[in-house]
Amino acid sequence: MARRRWLAIALGAAACGSPAPPSASARADPLPVATPSIPDAPSPWSDAWILAEGERFLRDTDYRRAALERSLVNPDNLYSKQRLASYGLGNRRWDRLPVWNPRSQPVTAALAAQLERDEVPSAATEPLWDGIEPTTMQGWVALGRRVFFGYPMRAEVYMEWGLTKPALAADVGVQRSRDGGVPGLVVFRDVDQQVRVGITCAICHTSVDDEGEIIEGSARRRFDYGRLRLEYFADTGGWVAPSLAKRMATWGPGRADVTEDDDEDPVAIPDLWSVREQRWLTQAGTIRHESPLALAIRQETQLTDSNHTLVRPPRELAWALAMYVYSLSPAARPGEVASRGAAVFREHCGDCHANAGYGGRVIAAESIGTDRALATSRGRGTGTYRVAPLVRVADGAPYLHDGSVATLAELLSPARLQPDYAGGRLGPGPIPGHTAGVELGADDRAALLEFLDTI
Repeated sequence: MARRRWLAIALGAAACGSPAPPSASARADPLPVATPSIPDAPSPWSDAWILAEGERFLRDTDYRRAALERSLVNPDNLYSKQRLASYGLGNRRWDRLPVWNPRSQPVTAALAAQLERDEVPSAATEPLWDGIEPTTMQGWVALGRRVFFGYPMRAEVYMEWGLTKPALAADVGVQRSRDGGVPGLVVFRDVDQQVRVGITCAICHTSVDDEGEIIEGSARRRFDYGRLRLEYFADTGGWVAPSLAKRMATWGPGRADVTEDDDEDPVAIPDLWSVREQRWLTQAGTIRHESPLALAIRQETQLTDSNHTLVRPPRELAWALAMYVYSLSPAARPGEVASRGAAVFREHCGDCHANAGYGGRVIAAESIGTDRALATSRGRGTGTYRVAPLVRVADGAPYLHDGSVATLAELLSPARLQPDYAGGRLGPGPIPGHTAGVELGADDRAALLEFLDTI
């Protein structure tokens, strides 16, 4: 191939008419909020309080380090160990990495056409960020959106190759927007000064509707990353460990296993709705979200780790990305609230799905009864699963943390618990766990499904 020289890179590693949310008194929020008791201090989780926390994040190394330590639920999993050994150490480890403000540009229709022809496109000449620090929440959100779509998590040889095969790319969920662009992909000048294709946060956390409109924050449920990688190895003759190939073949659309271990624990790509309302982050509740520093540190360390710890992002961009994620919400639902279904929800689901995003606390994995692989994994295991937020849950298939349930009706059906169940998304056999709702009668089940379609 004409571009073989710039494909020779490291292959990388390996969530009107809607019902009102539960009241504040009903929210599951047992963690203390990190704010001083000062008269007239901003209310926790207000914009003013978040912006004040941002100043501490940007300026105070000791404050960042303390926030990291408080946020890690299990300090002994690999995710935590790596960060505790590397982050917030002043003049050591990741704090000493070069700060990288990349020159990148989204893959437009014109750039995609060049890549399809196996041509090397030109990189952007200006850095992603102009170096001017925002002073308002609106400004931080706008900058964060640029990071979300424009900051390369890493160079991605699979995507670069995949764009030369448009039919395959479309089939595995590399979607095109109305203008022919490819949200989630950028052309950028890497740290070694080579021009490459990279992936951004948007590759998993945007979708494109039937009219070609980009839905920011919506999980890319058609994206079959495992298949894309396998097709690359098959076409190029590259070597892949048989055990890894077997794992990737099981992921399927909307799932991936990108944790820090070799355990078999793929997860469903989540939407990014109502993150500001959640007090635990990730499906296994790996991170206590008691202040916005927890999310900002996750963003900063994720961008650092995914770029092979060669560089770190400007801390301002990590904070901006967190603020953008906080801003994400889906379009309002039309129609009336299903009142009977709302009552069924309150009685049978409301104790767990109790916060303003219809999410809630963490629960011991054995109590939930679903596949425990992620909860007990070496990479991010905590022994628990987070009660998932349910905003736009009707659009959120596949369900459960591992994406094992195809529909909400299946989730609420007692049939899926039976030993001879043959309808499972991941193969025949029972789909255990999360039995809340399966005991409902047919009328209540129908009412609950109608309600879930409105939130």
